[in-house]
Amino acid sequence: MANNMRSLGKTGIEITSIGLGVMQFSGGKGVFRFAFQDMGQGTMNQIIQAALDRGINWFDTAEMYGRGRSEQGLAQALQAADTPDDDIRIATKWFPILRTAGNIPKTIVDRQRFLSPYTIDLYQIHQPYSFSSPESEMNAMADLVDGGIIRSVGVSNFSADRMRKAHAALEKRGYPLASNQVQYHLMDRSIEKNGILDAAEELGITIIAWSPIASGLLSGKFHENPDLIQKTPLARRMMIKRKLEQSRPLIDALRGIGQAHDASITQVVLNWLVNFHGETVVAIPGASKVEHAEGNAGAMKFTLSPDEMAYIDELSKQFI
Repeated sequence: MANNMRSLGKTGIEITSIGLGVMQFSGGKGVFRFAFQDMGQGTMNQIIQAALDRGINWFDTAEMYGRGRSEQGLAQALQAADTPDDDIRIATKWFPILRTAGNIPKTIVDRQRFLSPYTIDLYQIHQPYSFSSPESEMNAMADLVDGGIIRSVGVSNFSADRMRKAHAALEKRGYPLASNQVQYHLMDRSIEKNGILDAAEELGITIIAWSPIASGLLSGKFHENPDLIQKTPLARRMMIKRKLEQSRPLIDALRGIGQAHDASITQVVLNWLVNFHGETVVAIPGASKVEHAEGNAGAMKFTLSPDEMAYIDELSKQFI
């Protein structure tokens, strides 16, 4: 059985190799109205309960996801499950665009309010675009750690160079950079050649893979039933159409490996992602239905053989 508990960078915070991303809890509002349908609190409660019941212990949200709606929906679902703060870990993000680092201490009160009564275990800079340098952002974040407001600091979508600058700035304050959240899946392995993965392994920074099943493309469901593509929100539909045939040989191979483990294609994809690079990579698949959360957690219940891992690696190397 693979090791399913990981240290979040060098923070000592323990998380499961599979977490749950709750961007879909944004409710289809604002920038996400073309990507996600509205979801009632009852459905959110069921999804979170299913994840908890199957061992997932951490959840990733953000200010940008409905301007607090995702955070609030997550907190309410955890309360509905009667979940103690000590039993789970929460990651959220500061939205940097058109802001300076001076905004970080001003808006943390909103993050606390929406996530109350839960602790912010990981606070991340959501994008590498702001009016401030990464050094200024890290100093503002370190102040929050000093004050006991957050437990650790991460970044998202940072290049290798910007990640190194953030790491160095935090190190001067006595803290590690916990993580860099980036897109990473079997059809986008670019972090393996652009220096991000190398820097993470060198510095002991966790890579958090977002969109680990490529908006559902790597689940195989669209290959089995192309009619589902038209029912997909517009923002994801074009990508799926464009890459459907390109990904078919990989999906066929993953299906066969899954059958050998009584596992779904999605579970094989996630299992490879969080184990191929040792303990460096964790993943945050989303879930819009209870069965999605159950399936995601099931990716931690089996172990791919070294030969299977190498075979998947070889088949997907064209996407590095």
